[in-house]
Amino acid sequence: MSLRSFTLHDLIERNAWLHGRRMAFTGEGQAVTHAQYAQRTARLAAGLAGAGLVAGERVAVLAHNCQAYVDLVGAAARLGAIVVPINWRLSAEEVAYVLADTRPRALVAAPDLLPLLGQADLEGMRRYVMAGDFDAGTGWMPLGSLYLDTVAPVPAQIEDDAALFIVHTAAVGGRPRGALLSHRGLLTAAAQSAHAWKLSPLDAQVGVLPLFHVAGIGLTLTLMAAGGSTITVPRFDPKTVVQLVDELGGTVMGSFPPMLGAVLDAAAGAGSSLGALRIVFGIEAPDTLARFAVACPHAEFWVGYGQTETSGSVSTSRYADRPGSAGLPVEQHTVAIVDDEDCPVPHDTTGEIVVRGPMVFKGYWNCEADNALTFRGGWHHTGDLGRFDAEGYLWYMGRSPAKELIKPGGENVYPAEVERALLEHPAVDQAVVFGVPDAQWGEAVQAVCVLKPGQTLAAEELIDFVGGRIARYKKPKHVVFTAELPRTASGGIDRAAAKAQHALA
Repeated sequence: MSLRSFTLHDLIERNAWLHGRRMAFTGEGQAVTHAQYAQRTARLAAGLAGAGLVAGERVAVLAHNCQAYVDLVGAAARLGAIVVPINWRLSAEEVAYVLADTRPRALVAAPDLLPLLGQADLEGMRRYVMAGDFDAGTGWMPLGSLYLDTVAPVPAQIEDDAALFIVHTAAVGGRPRGALLSHRGLLTAAAQSAHAWKLSPLDAQVGVLPLFHVAGIGLTLTLMAAGGSTITVPRFDPKTVVQLVDELGGTVMGSFPPMLGAVLDAAAGAGSSLGALRIVFGIEAPDTLARFAVACPHAEFWVGYGQTETSGSVSTSRYADRPGSAGLPVEQHTVAIVDDEDCPVPHDTTGEIVVRGPMVFKGYWNCEADNALTFRGGWHHTGDLGRFDAEGYLWYMGRSPAKELIKPGGENVYPAEVERALLEHPAVDQAVVFGVPDAQWGEAVQAVCVLKPGQTLAAEELIDFVGGRIARYKKPKHVVFTAELPRTASGGIDRAAAKAQHALA
């Protein structure tokens, strides 16, 4: 172990020593203290070591949030192994790709998710199924058999820059890339959030965000960094969230659309003020945040900018501090805006967001060419557009030109700018914009919109409305109305899926 390293295993042992009798995880009828969590991870690490898992090897997890999931993360940290969390919203083909890409030594799956493994080559993997009344078939063993009572192996002698997770993210060439997130990056992000939100061992997270997502991982580690606890929630249900806030004292929650709105509806129906809630972090629509401010004046909504590759948010603030912005850069990190030549640009100028600091990921798994491009010039190039205002607040402006630039007649059109104009119309609830082939101009702007309940609107009327707010060459040539837009795992609009479904030739 390095003299100057501090890993997740160290954090678990620290919490066991300082907060041993306090809760670390609750929910699902279980209550696990910090001391018990350290013991559980040590016992599971012993079993995994006996199965051949060593530092640098991978253990894949296909499961909903549960105690066994966080046990696996802690056990892997003790061994220096790498956790591969698999998104259970993927197709069987996509799950097979993740496993083929990372080739884990061990695979742990929940019984109800085993059908997702139908196209995967599991040869050479030790396979374990979580508790449940399900016959997994030949080759599967119960995960409980790995919790040994023998002395766990000595913690791995790893640096805190060692990888802890491989989280598959943005697709390139039709396939997702696995981002290697280190102990150092994730724990730095956790410490930043715990400090900003003034968390203490008395705080408890309502753990509704899935642990296959960096936000779910990050919030769980944030509460651990504060010596607090997480209430594990297998699937999001707004009535359950209200109950957990009121009965178990949930003080922290992550949210992506439309989660917070659903929770506010459930709270109103139950006559709850969500009185214990202090912090909600994520992304939500302004209308929802206005409702939240009225319904929960005792709580704060925090926003930020980050991505899987930055292990969490590299800018953050209370939404009320600068509505619409992504907050101020966090401590110990440099966030800059650069032009196409990677030169810094002045305030209020849009360019690519680049980052430098300990939260930057180690690179994409088995993607050396992508890594060279992403890390050029000593920066992590996010592929996102942004600008800084005069006070240093970061404003997210959409994806980079290489990713989403539309060029009608050689002019540059950024989808985010058109989308903002569309959303200014009082009848429009959601919008996504992309480019489509055009015989006259080479490429044209198309918008797909969801109207607010009870509203009607003609496509030409909306096109003229947008043309009155931004340059007319930026207005959509085509508008399609739909009942709903496809969503990503984090709740954001899935632009690629919307284009695949609605693009006009």
